[in-house]
Amino acid sequence: MRVSRRGILAGSAVGGGLLVAWYLLPRNYPDPLEAASGEHVFGAWLKIAEDSVVTVAVPQLEMGQGITTLLPQVIAQELGADWRQIAIEPAPISAAYANVPLAQKWMPLWDPLAAGLSETTDEIIAMRFAHESRFNVTAHGTSIEAFEGSCRDAAAAARAMLAQEAAERWDVAWEECEVSGGIVSQGENRATFGELAAAAAQRDVPDPPPLRPELPGSDSPPDIADAPPAFPRIDLPSKVDGRYQFASDVRLPGMVFAAIRHGPNDGAELTEFDESAAANVAGIVGAVRSRSWLAVVANTWWSAERALAAMKPQFRVAFPVDSAEIAARLDTTVDGGASFRIAETGSGEEAMTRVDMARRYDVDPAPAAPLETASAAARYEDGRLELWIASQAPEQARKAAAKAVGAGAEDVVLYPMPAGGSFDARLEHEHAIEVAVIAKELGRPVQLTWPRRDEMIRAKPRTPAYTLIGAQLSQSGDASIEALRTRIACPPAMHEFGERFFRNRTSSAAIRESEGKKDPLACEGAVPAYRLPSVVVDHIPVEIGLPVGRVRGNSHTYTAFATESFIDEIVQENGREPLSYRMAMLGDDVRLAACLQRAARMAEWDGGRDQSGQGIACYRLGDSETGGRIACVATARQGEGGLRVTRLSAAVDIGRIVNEDIARQQIEGGLIFGMGIALGNNIAFRAGLPESYDYADLGLPSLEDCPDVEIEFVASTASPADPGELGAVIAPPAIANALFSATGLRLRRLPLLSGGI
Repeated sequence: MRVSRRGILAGSAVGGGLLVAWYLLPRNYPDPLEAASGEHVFGAWLKIAEDSVVTVAVPQLEMGQGITTLLPQVIAQELGADWRQIAIEPAPISAAYANVPLAQKWMPLWDPLAAGLSETTDEIIAMRFAHESRFNVTAHGTSIEAFEGSCRDAAAAARAMLAQEAAERWDVAWEECEVSGGIVSQGENRATFGELAAAAAQRDVPDPPPLRPELPGSDSPPDIADAPPAFPRIDLPSKVDGRYQFASDVRLPGMVFAAIRHGPNDGAELTEFDESAAANVAGIVGAVRSRSWLAVVANTWWSAERALAAMKPQFRVAFPVDSAEIAARLDTTVDGGASFRIAETGSGEEAMTRVDMARRYDVDPAPAAPLETASAAARYEDGRLELWIASQAPEQARKAAAKAVGAGAEDVVLYPMPAGGSFDARLEHEHAIEVAVIAKELGRPVQLTWPRRDEMIRAKPRTPAYTLIGAQLSQSGDASIEALRTRIACPPAMHEFGERFFRNRTSSAAIRESEGKKDPLACEGAVPAYRLPSVVVDHIPVEIGLPVGRVRGNSHTYTAFATESFIDEIVQENGREPLSYRMAMLGDDVRLAACLQRAARMAEWDGGRDQSGQGIACYRLGDSETGGRIACVATARQGEGGLRVTRLSAAVDIGRIVNEDIARQQIEGGLIFGMGIALGNNIAFRAGLPESYDYADLGLPSLEDCPDVEIEFVASTASPADPGELGAVIAPPAIANALFSATGLRLRRLPLLSGGI
């Protein structure tokens, strides 16, 4: 919804009468940007300096997805700036950068009673909530949806103000001025942004802003092979040469370094440790203990880590969890456990009078496993806390840290840092709480970095899920699906996440509060894009005793794997051809059908016959209007080293592409991430702890393992969709289908080789 600052919405209330949308009444927020010497602020999104440098404020966490290039590109194109004059800075926490689409999507987590009244009502309530809570969260691929419009408005307004200032000086109509390449011109008259900035910034902001007719997008020459991107990533050069600063690179005067040991969960209790064993380690500053963790602080992190190892902290486990027990609970409930109806289309449950084919697909817990472990720096002085941290939810991290040290949120300053990777792990903020407590206890600036062991212990893995799918097939001989029923047994993972995220509950409290709840967000993607006469989806909430969270792909990982594997099994059992069978069901989604045809052509699809080693899958992530589409053909071969994926061919429709180079990177990275999910090693738990803490034991793909990856984008004028998760969710079923083609073995568990062959 686009509302001008003069607008007021009035409409019918749910119970009748007049509802005045006070949610939309104009509000004044403090200007979040501060001008440095020689800079001039143009609203919440950009500053223009007198040397013509345009600095763009980016309110989303840069974690490899390229958002610090995408939003500046939108502003540069709308403003008419030269890409070489664009600079970036992290935006401060402010209501000006509220992520309203994500707030609306997560509304069942923060206001379950109001959620779902109507789309308009939900949007109004979400808008108010997002602004009042400064909800500038990075998640769910919503950055472009949430902020492209605001960036364009800000840039268009600034462009008009620059043109108006120039026009007044030249005594011409401002509409006659052209703004391009960082120059305002009219005939022989020319002025740089820097020459106009000071006076232009004092002008009235045009309302509405005069937007360009062209929408932002890549403009690399389509007919030039390997043409350099028109908008190369801003963060890339400094990442290559090491100048890019992460939270672990922060250095403060007098800073010391902390290592930490955690119990298996927040119910664990630190029972003993040998303090004297660290006496021989040089540079120890002190130790800080909590109920469920012990931190040692030293002049170097390595000294602190060595001291902790020598002290051998012991914990009493409150609720030990074993993988066998988790599997038993899911196994018991997926067939006959009490369930909630999540979705019902067509004729619903009554359409299924028999089950002609049924299969079960099991997905084990999977970690986000970013290469960079949790790290943060903090300084506590005179009741005020400063925090340097990479967070996908900076306001939530700030409030949690403030509560931990007994301060008000207004007494905490958070400096947003980028993440080398996150995959949604940095939506959690335990380390923000810990570093704040340690800094206050010691009275010195401190940097906390989790060792890999503790990242594996405390990070919340993606929920395990057992999915049972049954189908009634046509008796006419074409084996078309007449009715589909899906039962998903998994924890109410998003409710649990919401309890931690919005209510700052501990993991164990979040599990208790979520137990037995219906969770549609934990079953997203279970209604396939195919046109089917009847689809029923049920959720069986299962308490497994293991805290779970969000990981790249989330529920789409297991729903895509189950659905596309099941479709392939129907095909193989009934002698149908995988491509044509899918095409026949995609009459309602021409865009996905186009992806499927394109991927087949790219891979020289041969029908996936026995021993061909080709497997095909397609998926739509999101709704039919705004969702991204992907189809993938995986090719696998048997060799001396065992099974090997040699090629991934993917056709993608993500609507209008803002930056094709970044979109390609995201699809490529997602496919390799998905390959790791498919072919990596599972995490086994014993007594509440992972059996291994080594990164190498995850079995993630190395460069040597990576197949040839070919990606083509299907041209589309639809709204932009996020490319970040598409590859991650499509790779596992495509690879599973390819392995069946290569070996004749159907693997129904992720990771695929966790049970051997």
